[in-house]
Amino acid sequence: MSEEKPHLSDSLIPRLQQTLTTCSQLIEAGDFSNSDGLLTGLADFLTPISEEASNLDLETTSFQILTEIHCFISAPSRNQEVIDALSFELPKVVCKFACASKRCSEIAKLIVGHLVSMCSPREMLSILCEALSSPTEMFRVPCYFSPLIGGLAKVIMLIKRRQFEQVKAAVPVILGVLKSMSLEADEEGKDTEDLFHKAIALADSIQAVCKMLEQKDKKKLCALLGMFVLQVMALVSIAMGHNISSLLPIMIHLSHFLPICGLSYEGLITGLDVDKFTTICGDDGDDNMACFSHVKHGGSLAVIWGYKSNETSVAADTDFEAVKNELQKNQTKRWQAIGMLKHVFSSVDLSWELKVHALDFLICIMDGCMHQEIQNNTMDYSTYVPTLYTSLQAIEMVIIYAPNAVLRKKSFDALMKVLADVPSSLRFDILTALIQNSESSSVIAILLDCIRREMHEEYNSCISVNSGVSETEVKYSQCLSFWSAGVLELVELVLKPPNGGPPSLPEYSDAVLSALNLYRFVVIRESTGKTNCTGVLSKDMLQTAYNEWLLPLRTLVTGIMAENQQDHEKLASDTMCALNPIELVLYRCIELVEDNLKHA
Repeated sequence: MSEEKPHLSDSLIPRLQQTLTTCSQLIEAGDFSNSDGLLTGLADFLTPISEEASNLDLETTSFQILTEIHCFISAPSRNQEVIDALSFELPKVVCKFACASKRCSEIAKLIVGHLVSMCSPREMLSILCEALSSPTEMFRVPCYFSPLIGGLAKVIMLIKRRQFEQVKAAVPVILGVLKSMSLEADEEGKDTEDLFHKAIALADSIQAVCKMLEQKDKKKLCALLGMFVLQVMALVSIAMGHNISSLLPIMIHLSHFLPICGLSYEGLITGLDVDKFTTICGDDGDDNMACFSHVKHGGSLAVIWGYKSNETSVAADTDFEAVKNELQKNQTKRWQAIGMLKHVFSSVDLSWELKVHALDFLICIMDGCMHQEIQNNTMDYSTYVPTLYTSLQAIEMVIIYAPNAVLRKKSFDALMKVLADVPSSLRFDILTALIQNSESSSVIAILLDCIRREMHEEYNSCISVNSGVSETEVKYSQCLSFWSAGVLELVELVLKPPNGGPPSLPEYSDAVLSALNLYRFVVIRESTGKTNCTGVLSKDMLQTAYNEWLLPLRTLVTGIMAENQQDHEKLASDTMCALNPIELVLYRCIELVEDNLKHA
């Protein structure tokens, strides 16, 4: 009969027991130099084992090691100096073993919790933060961090002095962990979900501390809690945005903190509360404030969830309908909301599902809004142009990268509704900036088509207002803000790009076709109406368009089509399909210019 192979723990556990006992004896004897070396040796001895702890055999060993450590520090007769000394090394060690299994994680939490209850809260705050900051790449996983954040939730409750400063120092470390874990979360994400529940427990602890403080310190800590909650809302949305059913309960729980901190849906979606809390917590030069990089994402998402879920708005103690009505009737607040939503639209980390919810919310407030074409003298519209511009750029990104046609259509509708809310005096400038700074042929085509529709509607409106007056006597300059030389500059931007030469085809087919259609429309309208608001009918402009835009483009198009005429490959066929409509409109534009040059 073969001799049974000894289990790994048969040698490890006695060695662990001996090391802990010797360390305890040295500390009690006041021999701290040797005890410190022994503690470091203990950590070095256990680390290689923890790195293999996921192995089934080593999981059992890990469980026995953790059980032994827990029994040792929990002994009623254990000297406090021994516990204090062990507290510097044990949190990092035991949390590495926590990754072995669920039961190992539970014992690791008990060990950390016991150390927190026995040692100085301020010391443990530093120790746990250092443990959060220092794992090797192998242990940058939720199961390592979870017991540590759970321990911090208990420590914060025990700190009796300078609570705001202590919490403010710890928050960046915690949020740094949550951010890295949210970006690396997998689709199952159970460990990540547990980590965010620990973050909620931490928020509960900060809230409890707030209740014990005097007004000034309470205000600052409540603001810090609010910023923490908004950042967590954003990070958990990044981590779990693909799993809406699991994300919703967490968002409901987090929403309970909003009224406690003094955050309202209106203040969040306009950005006013976020700005106010940022000022309370620290200035731009405060390094600790860098950890709140996603609070505006969180503020927007908080309100979006209130729109999608009645439970969430109830948790936030907010009448969502009242907020929606206020946004619909107040243009300033509506534009501020659009500026906040851009953070969701432009984020590459948030899921498409959440961006759909954001679009639904935006369309909801735009559908019932009261457009203010008559300028409000108390409102400086120009101050909002940069925000509107960057917000429309963010919606553009959704159009470009949307995974399906339904989402592209919805984002296009949102883009049109936001543009419609902008006074026409500013609309052309914003559209021009969007076209000039876009590299997408499809988006440029969409925007040029928008300008053509605007010009058509503006022209008809101008004629309607001046009904009874002959067309030649209408003062177009007073009612046609889109009919200017700027339109021709946009056409030239596409047909004669700044980097020289004709446009790249077939890559820019959409933009070129749209630019030709716009040019054709302007020439026909100006010539039939006997006007020249854009300058398109001046001899110099006609010759420029003919010689520098249209003829070089004709040469390019005919050359490409000749090359692909006999090629039956799919790429050649697609190229021909893209160039055929361009050729038709191009020749019509050439005819129009030649006709007008005869009379110039």
